[in-house]
Amino acid sequence: MSTSTRPVPDRRTRKRQATRQAISDAATRLFMEQGFDRVTVDQIAEAADVGRMTVFNHFPRKEDMFFDREGEIRETMAAAIGERASGTSPIAALRLLAHRLIAERNPLIPLSEETLRFVATALASEALKARVRQLCSEFTQDLAAMLAVSAGRYTDDPDGHLAAGLMVATWCVAFAEGHKIAAQPGETDAAEATFLQLIDKGSKAVEAALAGTPYVEGVL
Repeated sequence: MSTSTRPVPDRRTRKRQATRQAISDAATRLFMEQGFDRVTVDQIAEAADVGRMTVFNHFPRKEDMFFDREGEIRETMAAAIGERASGTSPIAALRLLAHRLIAERNPLIPLSEETLRFVATALASEALKARVRQLCSEFTQDLAAMLAVSAGRYTDDPDGHLAAGLMVATWCVAFAEGHKIAAQPGETDAAEATFLQLIDKGSKAVEAALAGTPYVEGVL
C-alpha cells in the first residue's frame, strides 16, 4: 500500500479550491431548496458572491455543480484498486471498498436519511437523470482502463471492459434497490444491508465470469 502524501497546495491553488467550494455549496443549497431545474446560474453566482464567468470557469455545466463529487468517486475507486493489499484482486478491492464506504456512512453512497434529499432532487430532474446516464457510460470506460492497468493489460482489453460494465451495473442496481428501502423512515440500516448483499452477489458473478483472468486473481 502506498504511504506517499499529497503535496500541500500553494496559496493560489487554495484560493481557487475555496472559490470552487463556495460555488458548489451555494448551488447545492439552492438546488435542495428550489429544485435543480428552477435554479439559474446567475442565482448561483449571486449566492456565491462571484461573477457568472467565474462559475463557468469552475463548472462548465450546471449539472457539474450538482455532481461535484464525481471526480472524488473516480479517485476513490482508483485508490482502492491501485493501493489494494497484496493478494487482493481488483474486483475484490472494489467489493471491499463498498463495505468500507457503508461502514463510514460516506456520502459518496447516499443511502442515509441526511443524503436522501440529494437523490430525490436528482430524480425530479430530466436533465440530471440524463447526466447520470452519461456519467455511468463515461465512468465505465474509465473503470475499464483502471482495471486493465492494474492487471497489466492494454486499456482496450475486452475482459477489462466486461469487468467494468458488470461492476458498474452491480453498483447501480445495488444503489437503486437500497434507495427504495432508504426512502422509508428509519430504514437506513436495512438499505445499507441490501446494498452490500447485492454488491457481494454481483462481485461473485463477475468473479465467475472472469475466472482465470488477473481481474479476479489476487496477484499484484
